[in-house]
Amino acid sequence: MPSISLFPLNTILFPGGHLPLQVFEVRYLDLVKKCIASGEEFGVVSLLQGSEVRLPEMAETLSGVGTMARILDSCSPMPGLMKITCVGTTRFTVSSSSRLKNGLWVAEVEPLDEDRVLPVPAEQEDVAKALAALIRSLQKKQITTTNIPLAPPYRLDEAGWVANRWCELLRLDLAEKQRLLAQENPILRLELIQDVLCENGLLN
Repeated sequence: MPSISLFPLNTILFPGGHLPLQVFEVRYLDLVKKCIASGEEFGVVSLLQGSEVRLPEMAETLSGVGTMARILDSCSPMPGLMKITCVGTTRFTVSSSSRLKNGLWVAEVEPLDEDRVLPVPAEQEDVAKALAALIRSLQKKQITTTNIPLAPPYRLDEAGWVANRWCELLRLDLAEKQRLLAQENPILRLELIQDVLCENGLLN
């Protein structure tokens, strides 16, 4: 994977997750327009320190693991503002990063293997069933995917997909989500999510 452009955020994108963004800073407007024109993806990494909006007096520290984002759709409701929806694709580790004069971060990265497609084990079926029930509830309430990171196809029989959606939905701190993103075993990630759901009384 060659050098990529980064979009640091106070959130974490998981593979298969949907991320709506409002883009207004010049550095990111230029990035988004370039990606739309070329079909390229950009990298989403979480901010360990600093602000999403560039502040000259504040240093930015980026996480070492992120996810590539592919733009699905975009619109420009007014000059200087773009609304885009992205989907997470491949995870990566950051080998080195630097910030350009315009404030845009670029990085040399190494791709991580995609999750193996593994069925949800019987011991974690309650985690998948709870997610299915949540999806049905949201559909009844007609909540759109612009407000939640859930969009079809719903792969409720895949351990990695179920774990990733819970990682996005649960109110975990960034450090914990970062550890889950870096976890290369989807079954173990699902088991960790099951522990969190049980601790919070979210499983029957």
